[in-house]
Amino acid sequence: MDDIVKAAMAKWPHVPDCRGWLALDARGNWYMRDAGTQAAGAFPAAKGSRIDHLQLRAFIARNYAADAQGQWYFQNGPQRVYVELEAAPWVWRVEADHALISHTGLAARYRSAWLDDSGRLFLDTDLGLGLVHSLDMGLAAEAVEAGDWVCGELPFAQMPARFGYCLSPDAEKPPAGGLA
Repeated sequence: MDDIVKAAMAKWPHVPDCRGWLALDARGNWYMRDAGTQAAGAFPAAKGSRIDHLQLRAFIARNYAADAQGQWYFQNGPQRVYVELEAAPWVWRVEADHALISHTGLAARYRSAWLDDSGRLFLDTDLGLGLVHSLDMGLAAEAVEAGDWVCGELPFAQMPARFGYCLSPDAEKPPAGGLA
C-alpha cells in the first residue's frame, strides 16, 4: 500500500466505505460505475466507464486488497472502495514458461486449476483464485497438456464460497471463514 494512502488513513480514520462504484471484469479491466450506471443494473450487465489512465490503474493495483470476509477493495486514501467482481479477484496472464502474473502486476505461484461450467479456466495460487485471461488460453492449454497444471471441475456458482471471496460486496453476504 502506498505511504500516502497509509498517512491518509491515519489522519481520517472514519471515512465511510464506498460500494458499487468500482468493478473488475473478466479481462482485468477496471470500471468506474457512476450513479446512472448503477441504476441501469448490476455488474457486468451495466459496466460503466473503463479506466484507461495508466497511473490511475497502477494506483488502484498497488492499493488493491481483501478484507477478512473476502470482499475486495481499493484503498483510496482514507476511503475503502469495494470492488464488484465479474468472475474472481484476480485475472492471470500466462507467460511462455507458464509463470503467472496478475492483472495488478504481481507474480503468483500455481496451486490448482479449475474448469467452470462455462469452460473458463480458473487458477488457485498463493495470492488466491483468478481467471486465466482469454488471450492466454493457448499458453494455459500448453501447461495442462504438459502436466504442469491438472484441472478439476467446479461450477462457477460454488467458486466464491470455496475460495473465500465475494463477487458483489454490496449484494452478497460475505462467505463464512473469510479468505481461503
